[in-house]
Amino acid sequence: MKAKPLSQDPGSKRYAYRINKEENRKELKHVKINESSLVQEGQKIDLPKKRYYRQRAHSNPFSDHQLEYPVSPQDMDWSKLYPYYKNAENGQMTKKVTIADIGCGFGGLMIDLSPAFPEDLILGMEIRVQVTNYVEDRIIALRNNTASKHGFQNINVLRGNAMKFLPNFFEKGQLSKMFFCFPDPHFKQRKHKARIITNTLLSEYAYVLKEGGVVYTITDVKDLHEWMVKHLEEHPLFERLSKEWEENDECVQIMRNATEEGKKVERKKGDKFVACFTRLPTPAIL
Repeated sequence: MKAKPLSQDPGSKRYAYRINKEENRKELKHVKINESSLVQEGQKIDLPKKRYYRQRAHSNPFSDHQLEYPVSPQDMDWSKLYPYYKNAENGQMTKKVTIADIGCGFGGLMIDLSPAFPEDLILGMEIRVQVTNYVEDRIIALRNNTASKHGFQNINVLRGNAMKFLPNFFEKGQLSKMFFCFPDPHFKQRKHKARIITNTLLSEYAYVLKEGGVVYTITDVKDLHEWMVKHLEEHPLFERLSKEWEENDECVQIMRNATEEGKKVERKKGDKFVACFTRLPTPAIL
């Protein structure tokens, strides 16, 4: 008889850990921390441990992941992700998401961007289930543990497929920054269509990115870097920013070392290839 995976075995430590975290997540992820009966005032929540959220490194973006997504941006209830910014009187959001981390992984970039851009709402999009759960639990713990300072209220994660449903979440020109940090390189030629930067997808990114907004890319794979640069340079709505601009931009400095992949590359003394592009004005139709 085939043994159950540890994540599904009711007698395993991993199973018990996940069930406990899931209960906390259901209670806390859609409410203000101080409105929850689950956490006593001053009580700390331990940060989640990655070893209990194991999942394959790669995910097929073309398969049906049973994702929930709004029919249009107007149908998206952002107050569930950012309850601190919900107006108590009229129930409307006081801010909109303006920064997106596409394929946010374990959330390192968002967490470092949060105090650097306190006036912006930052969203991470991640397709893998357990990785998304980890980031949700991490944000819940950080929000609770910094509740007196209202820390990390401006970040959250959403399980979604940016290759399919991005315009369902964001209005035209809503975003000011988009990050693509260490995306899956999909080395095989037949898998290149699954890369996160393609001609078709760039048109969608241009739609949700405001004029003057910036696309940030970083990878440790030279071939993928050259692929992303080639496609962005060929697109009529993007123009590459200079190396001098990159050296002086705060986000580039954060992006280099904030993500788990970036830290791994740093430990191995590998190369990091950065390219940033600005969104050009849409040409007028005569």
